[in-house]
This record gives sequence, C-alpha cells and structure tokens, in this order.
Amino acid sequence: MKLNPTTAAKLAGLEPLRERLWLSSPTMHGEEQRWVDEAIRTNWVSTVGENIDEVERLAAERVGAKHAVGLSCGTAALHLATRLAAERLYGQARPHEGTLAGRRAFCSDVTFDASVNPVAYEGGEAVFVDTERDSWNMDPAALERAFALYPDVRLVVVAHLYGTPAKMDKIRAICDAHDALLVEDAAESLGARCRLGEAWVETGAIGDYNAVSFNGNKVITGSAGGLLLTDSKADADRARKWSTQAREAAPWYQHEELGYNYRMSNVVAGVVRGQLPHLDEHVAQKRAIYERYRDAFAGLPVSMNPYDPEACEPNFWLSCLLIDEEAMAPMVRGERDYLYTCEPGKSSPQEILDALASLNCEGRPVWKPMHLQPVYRANAFVTREGSGRGTTNAYIAGGGQDVGADLFRRGLCLPSDNKMTHAQQDLVVECVRRCFGEA
Repeated sequence: MKLNPTTAAKLAGLEPLRERLWLSSPTMHGEEQRWVDEAIRTNWVSTVGENIDEVERLAAERVGAKHAVGLSCGTAALHLATRLAAERLYGQARPHEGTLAGRRAFCSDVTFDASVNPVAYEGGEAVFVDTERDSWNMDPAALERAFALYPDVRLVVVAHLYGTPAKMDKIRAICDAHDALLVEDAAESLGARCRLGEAWVETGAIGDYNAVSFNGNKVITGSAGGLLLTDSKADADRARKWSTQAREAAPWYQHEELGYNYRMSNVVAGVVRGQLPHLDEHVAQKRAIYERYRDAFAGLPVSMNPYDPEACEPNFWLSCLLIDEEAMAPMVRGERDYLYTCEPGKSSPQEILDALASLNCEGRPVWKPMHLQPVYRANAFVTREGSGRGTTNAYIAGGGQDVGADLFRRGLCLPSDNKMTHAQQDLVVECVRRCFGEA
C-alpha cells in the first residue's frame, strides 16, 4: 500500500515480509486429517457422527459444563443461547414475533456484533453497557446503573474481549440480585479462566447459557463451528432439536416450533476433534507473544490490553496496543475512511496499521463499540454515570464518560498468530517503535 511520505520515511530500510503475517490464522497439527478422513471413509459427512459426539463430550469435560451442543458457528450458539434464556424468562413466542419482542437486554458494548445481534434476531432491543478500563470488558458499575435505569430487564449478554475474562464474580452476583439470566459469549476466550470465590472456573461454564466459537481465527478452530454449553440436559436437547429444523418424531416432516439449520457438520467436528488436544499449547504460545510484546514496548507511550493475574488467566487470543493520550497524533475516522497526521514522537492506530500493512503484516482496529454502529445508534447506552446518550453541550465544557469509544480511538490489535517467529515479531515491534520516531 502507498504510505504518506512521513510514515514511509520512518520505515526506511525495513523490508516487507515475503509471506503474509496474519492477525491470527489456523494452526494445524495432523490429527485433524485423521478424523476428517475417518468421517469421509465411513460416509458420516452430515450433521451426525462420532466426531460431533466426541467434540461435545471433550469440550464439556474441559470447560466444566454438563452438556455441549455442536453447532455450525459461534453465532448460532449465541442465538440459541439467547432464545433459550428468553423462553425461560418470557415463554414460547409466536414464530413471527421472537422471544424478546418488546423486551430489552443488557449487552457488552465493545464486542463483535455476533454477541448482540441474536437479541435483535429474537425481536428484542439491546441496551449497551459501557466498558471498564482495567479489563476492557463490561463494567459491573455500569451494569448496576443500567438495572437502576431499566429495572424490568432480566437478560444480560456479556462477552470476554480478546480472550480476557470479564469480572464474572461481580457480574454474576449483579445478575442474581436482579433475578436476571446470563448469556456468556466465550467465543474469543476458550481456555481462559477466572476466579469465582476460591475456585478457578473456565469461561464457557459461568453463564446460564454459554457459547464458544471455532472460527478460523480462534485459538483452536474447525474452520467453522461452535458450541452451546449448559448444565441443563433439557435445554441441550431443545437446542439440538432447534438446530435440526425442530423436526418432530413423525413419519413426515412435522414442525411445532421454529427451527434452524444450525447443527455442526461431522467433517468440521473432525477438525475440532484434532485441535482440542492442542488448546493449552496454543494458549501458551499466545501468552508468550503477548509477554514478548509487553516487554519490547517498555519505554514507549503505550500499554497492552490489561488483565488482573489475581482474578483471571486470559487465553491471550489477540495482543492489543493502547496509545497514551499524550502520544496520540491527530486522527479522524468516518464510516469507511480515515485521515491522520504525523507529529514528532506521536502516532495513531491508523498510522501503525498502515505501516504494518506496508510490511505485509495484518493488524486491526479495536472493535468499534456497538453503540457507535449505525445499525444500533438509536439503542440506549449506559455508563457508570448514567445514560451515555446526549451528554454533550454547546455551552458547557466536557461531556460524559465513554470508555469504549476511547479504546476504539486509541487502540489496535497487533499480529498475534501463534506461528509467528521471533524475527517476524521483532519486525512488528520495530515498526511500532519507528511510528513513534524511535529507531
């Protein structure tokens, strides 16, 4: 790509990588081929088979849930988790209405939209809860304020951003105090743990309904696929029924509930089955990448995505960078384009991302908060101070706190591929340092 002259001058002498360095790509080991070949050899290439059964058993055992349901993707798992929670709260809906019709749900604000879209699929309205700075996840204080503003809400959807667990001890307690159900989006955090009281618990087993993803960029992958995790056999059975078009036990196609084509393929499950034994290995590699970045950036006006080692053990899916406010060069973003300028000793996420791209390295902005997305701009947004909408004033200086918007403005995701060599990571580090004018 064509860089502006100032940034290009900063990178003088750095050679682009011949092969693309990805943000986070699949890492295969060989066992995956064995189980895929077994599915093909035995002709079990549909949505039933031994691979699916084993993935469900092994994943439930690992995470600590009693039941797992293999599905086509993490989004499908989140949708069924949301529907199960909503039916438990409000009863079965008519097919054209959705189980959350006329209802609100509290949702993480800084997340991928797959976390919150199922609320809309079910006819509900997401109320976005602001982020806290020390975990980049849902702020428990803002969640308490949200319940004060909307005391009728009884469903909370929380995501673990970039593999760092949210403060689930506090969030779980708040939900229990308000008689609310909790959907846990662990799509990015498989293998991560957090402390609940004296016990360490894996993400994916903390909510009333939980979802993980095996998308191609996750810590382990099936190229696709996901799991719904629950301690309720009845709910697991219901999810399996819904995921196969809600077919009834009749000689013909009989349907008494709305269903979906959401079941996991036995071929995809073969890939996941071969990946599961390598989960801890991949997490250790991701941790090493994070720690190497952290040490290499010492002295720069930046920080990494934070976590409290006394309260959680992330899976370090993505290593992220946050530029200190005083080191931010001017940058503006529109809906699809951006502009930035260069100042001595300063940089911006977009300058760094452009510089990385010129070296054939993939980076990404921090997720844009849901309350800033065009599709959700009419939805409520709550901070720990109250409503986060309409807090600016032409005649009074200042404005309300918006942590998520600030993280989006100053943050970026660095290449975090667990196959990355030290030489490749050194190039990323050197690129970042030069963007701040350090040779």
